[in-house]
Order: sequence, then structure tokens, then C-alpha cells
Amino acid sequence: MTDNVSLLATNRILLSNGKQLRISRLGHGPPIVLLHGYPENLQVWSRMAPLLADRFEVIAFDWPGMGYSDEWPGGATPHLLAKRLLTILDELKLQRPTIVGLDMGGQPALVFASIYPDRVRQLVVMNSLVFGDEKTSWEIRLLRMFGFNRFALRTLPRLIFRRAERTFLRRGEQIDEQLRDDFWAAFSSSSVRRFISKMCAGYQGTLNLLPGVYERIRCPTLVLWAEREQHFPVVQAMRLHCTIPGSTLAIVPGGTHWMPLSQAPLVAESIATFVAFK
Repeated sequence: MTDNVSLLATNRILLSNGKQLRISRLGHGPPIVLLHGYPENLQVWSRMAPLLADRFEVIAFDWPGMGYSDEWPGGATPHLLAKRLLTILDELKLQRPTIVGLDMGGQPALVFASIYPDRVRQLVVMNSLVFGDEKTSWEIRLLRMFGFNRFALRTLPRLIFRRAERTFLRRGEQIDEQLRDDFWAAFSSSSVRRFISKMCAGYQGTLNLLPGVYERIRCPTLVLWAEREQHFPVVQAMRLHCTIPGSTLAIVPGGTHWMPLSQAPLVAESIATFVAFK
């Protein structure tokens, strides 16, 4: 990507629990909430969100403990993050939005749709580790080992970040300097990396329980996957589609992990068409 795109305008709001949350809200219409993974933050949506904002209100935030949002006490399993999502939606007075989850935002989005069916209109899941017994990249296999995960996040943050840049985009693509600086300034924080390590352990410890959660999802669901996803191959998407009753499967041609950045128009239109049709 050679063109520079402005970062999303953000502010930090004070929640009733005394914690600050970095958030971006733009556009008007039915609400869409965007959930990021790591090592990024809400700015992973900086190219896609404006393309949706002429038809929807788009809300993105940094997960508590990640990006530039305060950490909350307690663990960091998908179920606990789903509960935090519920708290945030209540604070924002969002009764029944569409939820879009990417990477480690995908699992809590799935859990949320399963246990709070009256609080989600539609669900979109992209490029996530949703089945622990399916093939992943060698990087993911290593990072799923808690001892190595903790060591790598503590001592090798720049290596992890650079590897993400190389494998999350199409060959020859780069994110622009402003976006990279925003990502790196947050990820380089030792407190953020400690939280991510705790989150990875929480996810790994509960991953084998999640397929039973997927089976109970009843809202309209789009499984939107990158054709060239290196870390969570398309077999994850196909199995998730088969597990969620009535779900829709769509593969983004040539897409890679950060397709909301590298193929923002196509991903935005896929989401908008699904939301409007359903």
C-alpha cells in the first residue's frame, strides 16, 4: 500500500468503572462495532471504516488492556472479553449492533453472539483461530505455547511486529508510517504485551470449548475469510461455516490477514451487502 490514509479520529472516554477507553465513532445509520486483534489496535479499520460510514454508524475501540485503553482487572478469556463487550455496548447505549471480529476479536464476537443473542443483529468473523485442532502457521503453533509466548512477547516485540507486517499483508505491501507508528507505540508498551500474553493463555486454555459455543449461534452470520490467510487457513472458515447454522461463507480473492487495510473496498462492500441483505 503506497497511498497514505488518515487515521481514524479518536477520543478517550471515561467509563463508569473508572477506566478510559479509546474509541472512534463515525457515520450515521444502523450501528456496526469493529473488534480488532493484535499486534494492531482500532486503527486497523482506518481504511475500511470510512467506506461504511455513509450507510452505517461505525464504532471501533481498543480492547481494554490493548492499544491505548486502560486494562480492566481479571482474566482475558473469550468469555470474559465478551462480557466486557457487553459492558461497553451498554455504556455506549448500543442495543443491537452488527458485530465484526478480526483475529483475536473473532472469538469474543462469536461467544457474544452465542450467549447474548438479543444484543447482536448480525455477526461477521474474519481470519481468526477458531478451531485449535486445525492447521495453523508455524508462528501460531509457537505462540500457542505459553512459555514461548510469554518469552517472545517480553523480549522480542519488534521481531513479532515485523513478522506480522510481513505475513499479514500481500507480498510487497507495507502499511504507511503514521499507521505503523500508532500500532507500534501501543504494542511496544510492556503493559500491553503482558496483557496480550495473558489473553493468549486465556484463549488457548478455552479454545477446545468454543465449537460448542458456535453451534448455538442463531443470528445471521458471515464468515468472511482471506483466500491467502497464512496463519488461520481457509479450512478454519469452512469448518466454522459448517458449524454455525445458516451462516454464509465468503472468501476474499487474494486476501491476506490484514485485508481490512489492503483490500478495504472489497471487504467493506462484502460487509455492507451482507448487513443490508440480512
